[in-house]
Amino acid sequence: MPKPRSHQRKPIPSFRSEREEREFWETHDTTDYLDWSKGRIVRFPNLKPTTTTISLRLPTPLLADLKALANKRDVPYQSLLKVFVAERVAAEQRLPSKRSQRAGGRAAQNRRTLRAGSR
Repeated sequence: MPKPRSHQRKPIPSFRSEREEREFWETHDTTDYLDWSKGRIVRFPNLKPTTTTISLRLPTPLLADLKALANKRDVPYQSLLKVFVAERVAAEQRLPSKRSQRAGGRAAQNRRTLRAGSR
């Protein structure tokens, strides 16, 4: 078990932006600045994750279907779309790497087939 540090803690600097603070903590050890033995668990129920606005073009029928599904669930369609995208990304990240290798193999085979057909 590591021996607790008894030295004076460094003051936490002021940051001009969240990015600057993130970069600082990625390169500095928090134990030089904080006494974690005095830490406690807290909850932030109203904390909203940082979001970025994007422009996404969808076919009109797809958007209509999305809005209908959202209406049935009584949620905004943008929120439902975020849930669908998050679920799919999580599912793709859980896939074994062999699938991506097979997909790459199929893509190469499809290119060969297309080239052969164009001769």
